[in-house]
Amino acid sequence: MNLPKIPIDRWTDQGVEFLQVNFSDAFNGFTIVMRTLIHGLQDALFFVPPWLMILLFVGLAWYICSYKMGIFTFLGFGLIWNLGLWQASMQTLSMVLTAVFICILAGIPLGILAAKNRVAHRIIMPVLDFMQTLPAFVYLLPAVSFFHLGVVPAVIATLIFAVAPIIRLTALSINQVPEELVELGDSFGSTFMQKLLKIELPLARRTIMTGVNQCIMLALSMVVIAAMIGARGLGGEVWRSIQRMEIGKGFEAGLAIVVIAIFLDRLTQSLTHDNNKN
Repeated sequence: MNLPKIPIDRWTDQGVEFLQVNFSDAFNGFTIVMRTLIHGLQDALFFVPPWLMILLFVGLAWYICSYKMGIFTFLGFGLIWNLGLWQASMQTLSMVLTAVFICILAGIPLGILAAKNRVAHRIIMPVLDFMQTLPAFVYLLPAVSFFHLGVVPAVIATLIFAVAPIIRLTALSINQVPEELVELGDSFGSTFMQKLLKIELPLARRTIMTGVNQCIMLALSMVVIAAMIGARGLGGEVWRSIQRMEIGKGFEAGLAIVVIAIFLDRLTQSLTHDNNKN
């Protein structure tokens, strides 16, 4: 059959052009705020000497996780410093932390809304399904269209890609709170916010932290991919190694990414399980 093509591409281009023309000031203002936040965090990480930052990371890992994780942190970040990838690693870490912070601020309220409102649940969940099935590279296109090249579109694409687990697991955890406890709060005359803050969220904390853990891992993977649109950091090192066929340099950057991923993963897992040290 010779059916006419549905012009989804043209409709999409027209929508993007409409937003660019009518909301350019809003996008520019948001870009300035995001750039200030990201660069401020980067400057803070760069200000502390690498040896002192490593000791801080070691102390954090030792206190939250275990002495074994503290030893790994010392060796891992010491290796990153030795390989000359400290600055790139701190750039990557700052982008991941910024994206995850915004994901938490937006994701937990949306998850609570999805759990409490049936209409919102029917709208939010299909959107999350759509977001999680899109290839990661697709998120780079609108980010570049609205925020140009650089670190800001990289973080925007990262937080959109990584926010779904927090929303989904927050909604799931709130729905799994025993109804008897909620009814008990009602019997004592608790308000909506009192029940949410004193009953539901404390009981849902573990599942929510699992969502934060998944968000961090997705954000780290997306930040590496975002090197294609001008984000620096370890992703930039990997991308440069691909272009120049420098396999050794790419492997070193990959090792640094693995160290950061394990460090962040173990920290959030330990927070999820009430600081149970091995």
